[in-house]
Amino acid sequence: MEGLVHGTLGHISMRIDENLMLIRGRGKEDAGLFFTTPEEICLFDFSGERAENSRGYSGPVELPLHGETLRKREDAKVVIHAHPPAVLAATLANLDLVPCFGSFNIPANQIASEGIPIFPRSILISTKEIAEEMLATMGNHRACVLKGHGITVVGDSLESALLSALNVNTLAQVALEIAKTGQRAKPIPPEDQALVPLKSKFSPDAGWKFYQAKLRRYGFAD
Repeated sequence: MEGLVHGTLGHISMRIDENLMLIRGRGKEDAGLFFTTPEEICLFDFSGERAENSRGYSGPVELPLHGETLRKREDAKVVIHAHPPAVLAATLANLDLVPCFGSFNIPANQIASEGIPIFPRSILISTKEIAEEMLATMGNHRACVLKGHGITVVGDSLESALLSALNVNTLAQVALEIAKTGQRAKPIPPEDQALVPLKSKFSPDAGWKFYQAKLRRYGFAD
């Protein structure tokens, strides 16, 4: 609904224990992340080996992106890989995702201030070796842009990871709108950045409740 994924592209994985994850499998009726059913959620280990009966579902091509990220990033419980068009366009246009605003969106300012590395290769993260290359670029950041491809975002919960992904998308959308005027997004002055709260007065849970309410309004949740 927010434009992070399109068609059947994109996956969310969740750590179950030190070597197992849940992720959407691909079956004959695959209709994409937005329409995922509980039956499509499959159990794999971090190496991409199935940890349950196939039930007719295959693993995603970019399973190594998820498995290696969960293996190497002990702080991550959830990995989101998505293809937001705004992020794609902004980074292909070499627009930087910088903290160009403060109070408009404090969590987005925070993630931009931390830095959002750019993995320069527009390729599938389909092998352990390529995943390790991406992770070397990502470092300990919450988000990494895959230029000409999409984003990888991690979080300690499903809610925090999704909110971070949405905030990266907001940064890209703002950068694109500014570019339409012939200008480029610039960081706010250091003295203003110093006054941006390290935490919004609204908890991550409060931010998530907005999206839950939106889903209910449009009939996608009880």
